[in-house]
Amino acid sequence: MKNDAMTDISFKSLGLTQCLLDGLDEAGFTHCTPIQAATLPLILQRRDVAGQAQTGTGKSAAFLLGTMHYLMETPVEEDKQGPWTLILAPTRELALQIHKDAQLLGRFTGLKAVAVYGGTGYESQRKALQEGVDIIVGTPGRIIDYYKQGVFRLDNIEVVVLDEADRMFDLGFIDDIRYLLRRMPPPEKRINLLFSATLSQRVLELAYEHMNDPETVRIEPEQVTAQKVTQKLYHVPKEDKIPLLIGLLRSHDPRRTIIFVNTKRAAETVTGYLKGNDFDAAVISGDIPQKQRENLLKRFQEGDLPILVATDVAARGLHIPGVSHVVNFDLPQDAEDYVHRIGRTARAGATGDAISLACDEYVYSLPDIEAYIEQKIPSEFPEESALARDLKPPVRAPRRKPAGGPRSGGGGRRRDGDAPRRRNAGSSGARNSAD
Repeated sequence: MKNDAMTDISFKSLGLTQCLLDGLDEAGFTHCTPIQAATLPLILQRRDVAGQAQTGTGKSAAFLLGTMHYLMETPVEEDKQGPWTLILAPTRELALQIHKDAQLLGRFTGLKAVAVYGGTGYESQRKALQEGVDIIVGTPGRIIDYYKQGVFRLDNIEVVVLDEADRMFDLGFIDDIRYLLRRMPPPEKRINLLFSATLSQRVLELAYEHMNDPETVRIEPEQVTAQKVTQKLYHVPKEDKIPLLIGLLRSHDPRRTIIFVNTKRAAETVTGYLKGNDFDAAVISGDIPQKQRENLLKRFQEGDLPILVATDVAARGLHIPGVSHVVNFDLPQDAEDYVHRIGRTARAGATGDAISLACDEYVYSLPDIEAYIEQKIPSEFPEESALARDLKPPVRAPRRKPAGGPRSGGGGRRRDGDAPRRRNAGSSGARNSAD
């Protein structure tokens, strides 16, 4: 459905290969978002792009459509094997989301995409890679692990994508990224794409170091936060944050709410009080086993779990339609994280509410946040009646065993079925089999 987050530019007008148009039609997508309209024509011309746009505006579809069009339309030499594309993401959640989008948009291409990330699936990911892969989507550490073991090569990479590059810096992945980039063909022999919600100077330096004269595209850089997020902030003593949170949830419909906290301990405390006061909620944080995290996200996406309590591991890269409320139980200590947190709601033209609780411990972050977003957040002191004073005690979380066990992994690149076989057509090599 077309809304004011879309442009008048249709995907059919761009000259995308027919199997991608079939995938877009099946998914119900007809028109480009602004970042897609600005970058896809450049990518289709095989230009390098450094793109910035607000979170939730379709950056992943832009680079996936451009990448898969190139792979489908560009012949490959008979003796070459994939992978042909490497897409790097800072978190496993983002890698999984990109992989999901690749499967959706590329369902009729026959291209095989494999998600590679730490925490689980070591042997299954390795097996999938060994079976042949066209597109690897993953986090740097696990990818380097398999590369050093010789599970795949980087000699034939034709397209490389860095998603959320600023977050890569924050998480200390830049040395790993440079390691991988230096083992691929030189920048002029590949397409280099960099997308992020913010393009800092250090990110642009990385772009100019490892890209081939990239075209910089910025979409509404002056509008830092999503336009349709209604922001509100309460100044509240630390001891009243739980009563205020429960009171707010009782007065709203928390059908799909994400509550952000700064620490794992705070996540468990908040979740305990929510459960103790008849709210169904679960924690998603860095030490939750990957399978459990995936199950929680699936329940949340399907509406079976109304409230997620999250540390910043969930602040980026998760596309969850219909998130109605984001609550910053703790103000983030990094101003950019505020933008990414509240960007979980009001995605793709929808509306949403972002409520922040500013206590004496974290209120010092407020000036930096307001300076970064270039606006004052409407604030007030809560009325006494807004606080729930009839709190039941928290439900204690069961003690979790540390995540462990055998590691596993995999990936490959093939084409067939209804997809045109332009790459190495008729051979048994990669880029020639159904996913």
